[in-house]
Parts: sequence; C-alpha cells; structure tokens
Amino acid sequence: MTQQEFSKLLTLPELQKQVLQLSIKERWHLVQSVLASIQQETLSSITDSPTLEPLTDLDPWTESLIGVIQLGEENPTENYVDYLEEKYC
Repeated sequence: MTQQEFSKLLTLPELQKQVLQLSIKERWHLVQSVLASIQQETLSSITDSPTLEPLTDLDPWTESLIGVIQLGEENPTENYVDYLEEKYC
C-alpha cells in the first residue's frame, strides 16, 4: 500500500486517536514495529547509497574508535532532565 493510498484511509490525527485507544502493551508493540521498520529503511538506504565510501585511509587512532560507543536502552529526555537538574538545582 502506498503512502497516498494509506492517507486516503486515515488522516494522521485520526490514526493517532485510534492508536491512543490501544493498550499500553499494544502501543509498545506498535512503537517497536515502527522503529524496526525505520531502522531497516535507514540501514538499506545507507547500504544502497553509492555516495558513501568505506572508512579506509583513516588514522589508526581514529580507526580504533570505530564501534567503541555502544548505544543502549537510554532515554535521552530523561538524561537531559537529569543534566538540567544537576546544573541548575
């Protein structure tokens, strides 16, 4: 189904209203599904992109940094609130 066909079915506000009627468990499942879809599309667009070049000819020190940062189950909003509380309280 194309985006145009889908938009004929529901507007974004209508979709949001229906989603909010789901249980928390169902909404989490929906969020995870949508996130996985976005990640897959992003990954495929990156790997299909001819403009990206492999990371070659990097300084050895720079190469050693690749993969060092591991993104975990962090909540950026919560982290930012914590930061602001520490800074201003």
